[in-house]
Amino acid sequence: MSARVPTERLFREHAPFVASFLRRLGVHSVDVDDAVQEVFLVAHQRGFTPGPATPRSWLGAIAWRVASARRRAATHRREIPDDSGIHDLRATTAGPAAAAETREALVLAGRALDSLDEEHRVPFILFELEGESCASIAAGLEVPLGTVYSRLHNARRRFLAAYAEAARDPSDATDDEVGR
Repeated sequence: MSARVPTERLFREHAPFVASFLRRLGVHSVDVDDAVQEVFLVAHQRGFTPGPATPRSWLGAIAWRVASARRRAATHRREIPDDSGIHDLRATTAGPAAAAETREALVLAGRALDSLDEEHRVPFILFELEGESCASIAAGLEVPLGTVYSRLHNARRRFLAAYAEAARDPSDATDDEVGR
């Protein structure tokens, strides 16, 4: 039997990932620090023991549940979504035209990601953006491996369709969204 990984170590090694993941799940930037604390409080209470799930996929599953609870609580309060996180990303391209194209592509990708329901968004982010294995994601989410494969396949299809749709109709983009 493996020993539990100390929560302090998990926090030091994975807090930036958890914060980024929570933002990708739609947690407002002003609430990310509190949500990260909630994730690690749950992690401390449950304790992580190395096994089929990596720390990232295990923490990602906890973060998903925390983000879901916050979203449910927010429906009882009237809140305006915070899309400012997309503007925190800096382009590393050579010129302003390329930077504008990169910003617009990020907005389209953000919209496509937002179009995914949570059951599809979580494995998509963990696999495509964070590089987690399907087996680790399945263990972290406590679902069968086939479910992860199915959700990932459907998420890719939906993401690409939503991205293509957003690219065809850029008129929905607000000046705020593209950072002008």
